[in-house]
Amino acid sequence: MSETPAVSRRLLLGGAVATGALAAGMTASAPSASAAAEQAPRRRPGQKSMIGVPFDAHRTVRVGVIGLGNRGSGMITGWAAVPGCTVTAVCDIRADRAKRAADRLEGKGRPRPAEYGGSADSYVRMLERDDIDMVYVATPWEFHYEQGREALLSGRHAVVELPIATELRQLWDLVETSERTRRHLLLSENCNYGRNELAMLRAAHDGLFGDVTNGHGGYLHDLRELLFSDTYYTDSWRRLWHTRSAASFYPMHGLAPIAAAMDINRGDRMTTLRATATAPRGLADYRARFVPRGHPSWKETYINGDLVTCVIETEKGRTIRAEHDVSSPRPYSRINTLAGSRGIVEDYAGPSPTGARIYVEPDHDGHTWRDFETYRKEYDHWLWRKVGDDAANNGGHGGMDYMLQWRTVQLMRAGLVPDIDVYDSAAWCAPVPLSVRSLAKDGRPVEIPDFTRGAWRERRPGLDSTPTDMPPVG
Repeated sequence: MSETPAVSRRLLLGGAVATGALAAGMTASAPSASAAAEQAPRRRPGQKSMIGVPFDAHRTVRVGVIGLGNRGSGMITGWAAVPGCTVTAVCDIRADRAKRAADRLEGKGRPRPAEYGGSADSYVRMLERDDIDMVYVATPWEFHYEQGREALLSGRHAVVELPIATELRQLWDLVETSERTRRHLLLSENCNYGRNELAMLRAAHDGLFGDVTNGHGGYLHDLRELLFSDTYYTDSWRRLWHTRSAASFYPMHGLAPIAAAMDINRGDRMTTLRATATAPRGLADYRARFVPRGHPSWKETYINGDLVTCVIETEKGRTIRAEHDVSSPRPYSRINTLAGSRGIVEDYAGPSPTGARIYVEPDHDGHTWRDFETYRKEYDHWLWRKVGDDAANNGGHGGMDYMLQWRTVQLMRAGLVPDIDVYDSAAWCAPVPLSVRSLAKDGRPVEIPDFTRGAWRERRPGLDSTPTDMPPVG
C-alpha cells in the first residue's frame, strides 16, 4: 500500500485539495466518460454570458495580491511598474512575507501596500477593503478556486495563477460566479504572451500554415531539485501532489498558446481528451541518489507518471497533444509546435536567436528547416513592438510576465474586452481533472465540457488584438 501523506489543516483551509475530483478519478466510482458534458448547469434567470463584456474603465488599477511565495513575490514589482497600476494590499498566510513584500515595494519608491497575514483567512479580511479593483492570486494550486471565487464575490476582477481550479465542478462554479457577479476571472497564462507564441498565433491567423490541423505543446521542466528543496515550495506542496493522483497537473503552458492559435472557443472547441502516463520513476530515482535518508520525503510514494500526455480532439477535427513532465532530467521546453496543410513551426528546436524553426510552402523546399527569425519579425505582435524593452526589464520569463501584466492593466484602464476570459481559462484547465478520469479508464476518451454553452461557434477577437495605447497617467 502506498502511504499518502496527511493533508495539513492549512491545505484544507485553502479549498480544493487533491483528494477531491483528482482522487475520485483513481477509484471505481469515477464518473462516466460523458459526465463532463452532463455537468453544464442551467443559467439562472437573468444570468448572461461574459463573452464580449468589457471592463469598466479605471483611471488607476488597484491590485490586491494573495500569496507571496516564489511566484507572488516575483510578480508584485511588475504590477507596480505598469503605468497606472498600484499594489494597494498584499497578503500571505505567513505575515513576514507580507511585510517583506511591502518593504520591497516601498524600497522601490512605490506606495507601501497594506499588509495582511498570519491566518488562513487573512485574504478574506483583505477583500473587505474598498481600494482594490483586481485580485491577483498566486498561492499553491489547492487555494486557487476558493480565493478566485471569493474575489469575484467581493466585486473584484481576478487574475489567477495556473490552474484556476482542479475539479470540473469548481471550473463550472467559477464560470457561474463570473457571470452572476459580472466580474472577469482570467487565467494568468503568461505563455500566451510569449513573443514566439504571439507571432505563431498571428502567422496562423494570416494563413501561413494553411489549414491548421494539429499542434503540440508541453511543460517539460526538470523540477526535481526544487521539488525536494525544503524551502522553495512551502510545505512541499507541489511534490505532495505527485503522491495523491495520476494527472496532468500543469498542461496549460503548452496547451493554451496552441488553443489560442486554433481559435478554440472562437470558432472551434475541444471535444474529447485521452490521457496516457509513463511509470513514476523520476522522483524516486532522484531521491535515492541525492536526498538523505532522514528527509521527510522518504515516507512518500510517488504515483503520478513522469510523462503525462493528453491527446485532445476538436470539433473541427484538429488534434492537440499536451505533455507534462517535471520529474525527468531534460532541458526546459514548452514544445510550442503548430502544423497545417502548408507548413509547420517548431519552438525549442535549435540554437537560432528565436529558438524556433519553420518550414512553409511555397517559401521553402528541399526538406530543410529555416530559422523562424524572419517570420517572427513579420508577424511580431503589436504588444511586443510597443512594450518589448520594458517587458524584458520589468518581468521574468523573457518579459512575458510583464507583458501579461501590462496588457491586463491596459485592458482595465481603457475599458476593453479581455484577451482571455473565464471560458478560455476553464477550458485550458479542464485537462487537469479530465486526465484523471481518462487515466482511470486506461486512456479511454472523456468528453470536454463546453463552458461557452454553444457560443464557441461565434468568431471573436482574442489575443490577436487591435493595437491600442495605454491611457495616459494623471
